[in-house]
Amino acid sequence: MQSSATSVQEYLESLPDDRKDAIMKVREIILQNLPKGIEETMNWGMISYEVPLEVYPDTYNKKPLMFAALASQKNHMAVYLSGIYCDPALREKFETDYKASGKKMDMGKSCVRFKKLENLPLDVIGWAIGAADMETFILFAKENRRK
Repeated sequence: MQSSATSVQEYLESLPDDRKDAIMKVREIILQNLPKGIEETMNWGMISYEVPLEVYPDTYNKKPLMFAALASQKNHMAVYLSGIYCDPALREKFETDYKASGKKMDMGKSCVRFKKLENLPLDVIGWAIGAADMETFILFAKENRRK
């Protein structure tokens, strides 16, 4: 369920109250842990955290490289965590810490889905956001593009 909102504020205002509160709290954790240089914007119908094109213009789709994102979908909310794919050890630590939190992990290929805020370990999400800096993420993207 993509939004047509053109600003983060417009996106938040379009959400039902229960989802707005949850998304705002997760957004706060993301912003507190966001690596330097990553920018918050609206893209792909969700709140997106991206490497600016001025920093890394050589993307396959000519759009900013997505580091993370936050969305309210039809049946759930989701946090997209591209940064933890920079290193298999980061992803493994994320999954281990998530499971250790006692909360049920509902993880897709690139996102963690949740229906209620209390089902999401915010400290683990915060760690995942800050686990890779922008430079490491760009190197990872370049390496994957070569493959």
